[in-house]
Amino acid sequence: MSEVLTSTSNDIELVEEIGHAYARMKKEIHKKIVGQDEVVNNLLVSIFAGGHVLLVGVPGLAKTLLVTSLCEALDLDFKRIQFTPDLMPSDIVGTEVIQDDPVTKERMFKFMAGPIFSNIILADEINRTPPKTQAALLEAMQEKQVSIGGKVYPLAKPFFVIATQNPIDQEGTYPLPEAQQDRFLFNLFVDYPEDEEEMEIVRMVTSGTFEEIESAISGEDILRYQQIIKKAPVAEHVLRYAINLVRATRHTKPEATDFVRKWMAFGAGPRASLSLISAAKSRAILNGNYHVSTEDVAAVAIPVLRHRIAPNFAAMAEGINSVDIINHLLETIPQNA
Repeated sequence: MSEVLTSTSNDIELVEEIGHAYARMKKEIHKKIVGQDEVVNNLLVSIFAGGHVLLVGVPGLAKTLLVTSLCEALDLDFKRIQFTPDLMPSDIVGTEVIQDDPVTKERMFKFMAGPIFSNIILADEINRTPPKTQAALLEAMQEKQVSIGGKVYPLAKPFFVIATQNPIDQEGTYPLPEAQQDRFLFNLFVDYPEDEEEMEIVRMVTSGTFEEIESAISGEDILRYQQIIKKAPVAEHVLRYAINLVRATRHTKPEATDFVRKWMAFGAGPRASLSLISAAKSRAILNGNYHVSTEDVAAVAIPVLRHRIAPNFAAMAEGINSVDIINHLLETIPQNA
């Protein structure tokens, strides 16, 4: 296969295969998840792009059920870690214990792997554990390996972390620093359901009429699809649009608008540009397209940039948040400049 996807029959079949897998996964997830179409779509875009996800929403919006439903639709190992104030780094990555060799009677260290050695990790309420434990998880997310006792242990492939947190400031919470939030490809906000959706949720849950979710694709399929998605061609003007969006968030740079200079505390770094293109590639292929468009970049701009920029105190006092700033940039920066 060539390094870039084309419209040849072989590549057309590959894109169609990915599209069918995408449709199957959505169908299986919606057996238990009512509504939340945008969140489900973006969650799958992130999975196929090989990125991690931060799910934010108030308690009781089925964030955990969403992740467990996703895992049921994938033929992958899954571990859930409930983050608590007393959770230690070794509770996540594992630790070395002393054991006696039954033959030589010598004592030696043996590594006992933690729950992070799985394909999908649900980091439930990640903002309820101290920064030291958060950092242990985020280091593994970035390096895809764990170092214990001078030895390096690679993590499973594929490897995804889906972390949940609620936005309500409560005693005993430790918000993720901006530098650590940057490790997540997407920051997805889970909103309240619509009226009819909530009726359906109550009806399903109280009557126990859930359908069983069946596995849609395997880990090998995901790894193969990720390699195909990476080869999606990106035109020069699409790259320029993504970079223009990111550079316009930097209030000290000439590309920034007056709106950004007035309301922004700090903008996004180069990792945001990389994330925009990676996510746009995934979205394009999942939707049956063979190349990335500026519409794909614009569609993923909010979940990619939401946690990578910060409004200043004046903006927060006026009720202006990061999404307002991103929407301003999407309206201001032309897609076909």
